[in-house]
Amino acid sequence: MVAQKVEIYAGGYEQMSQPKVAIVILNWNGKKYLHDFLPSVMASTYTNFEVVVGDNASTDDSVEFLRTTYPDIAIIQNDANYGFTGGYNRVLKQVKADYYILLNSDIEVVPGWMEPVIALMETDHLIAAAAPKIKSFRQKTHFEHAGAAGGFIDHFGYPFCQGRIFFDIEEDRGQYNVSHEVFWASGAALFIKKKYWDECGGFDDRFFAHMEEIDLCWRLKNKGLKVMYCAESEVYHVGGGTLNAENPFKTYLNFRNNLILLKKNLPFGRACFIIPVRICFDFIALLRFLSEGKRKDAWAVSRAHQSFLVRLFNKSITSVKSRYRNYNLHGMYKKSVIIAFFAKGKKHFTDLDPSDFL
Repeated sequence: MVAQKVEIYAGGYEQMSQPKVAIVILNWNGKKYLHDFLPSVMASTYTNFEVVVGDNASTDDSVEFLRTTYPDIAIIQNDANYGFTGGYNRVLKQVKADYYILLNSDIEVVPGWMEPVIALMETDHLIAAAAPKIKSFRQKTHFEHAGAAGGFIDHFGYPFCQGRIFFDIEEDRGQYNVSHEVFWASGAALFIKKKYWDECGGFDDRFFAHMEEIDLCWRLKNKGLKVMYCAESEVYHVGGGTLNAENPFKTYLNFRNNLILLKKNLPFGRACFIIPVRICFDFIALLRFLSEGKRKDAWAVSRAHQSFLVRLFNKSITSVKSRYRNYNLHGMYKKSVIIAFFAKGKKHFTDLDPSDFL
């Protein structure tokens, strides 16, 4: 599964008619990142692109900075902070292109970063979304947590990546230098064909932030479409620019959204088994937070469960899977990554048996 190579037609690509690409950066009080990383984005070598900054009602002088320093960049201003999901949903309704690239403001790109991904996606009309290799800006020899070398998910809904399982980050030694299909692509640098974004209705606003791209990719795959990892392109991500890893609100969003993700995308019978087991795993995490003195994080897990159950019983979370018949589960790990990582010591993606993936 993982070793299946995708051939990309690169020869003469620059001379071919290039699809229109819109690089869309969602900003909220991120002037520092815009100042530091927009120059690399503007220096991109792809010939048919525009840069759009969507602003989530920033209270710093981000917008004024953009107007003064980058007068050619289109700015779309939201009237409030709608989060990652609502912000992008509102902004992209006003952007016309063949491809969207949803790019975090704290990412450094290099010349030629777009061309391999677009070339890969153009090889197959079933490819709906893709992401490049995502490495750490602070430690450029290593992968970065948010996406690394392509995303996967286990039987109980725990996401992980080539190059990152939980918080164990691998050094990039060329072990993931083959492009192939994955389960999800990181929202930090998400390439998606506009027609498929529109067909799926964009992000689910209820997620606000975190795991929204996994939900989107799962919905795409429920329609029989493909999500790809492109090894020929890499970008460098700072990470934690809006919510750092120690923020209890981030803990709340991750635990709540993961349960919503499972309820929305699993068949009813399987969800009835998986979700109670997952809640038990979450309770163990809650106890771990308490043992480490992280009471706010423990309370965040409890609040996440409460919020999910309220939504569940008032039927605000409905499954969408029954609408589709061509499910594509390529990239799902049939076992528990928790057991593999913590009980069996399989710290790296390469330690997992390829036959255990769909």
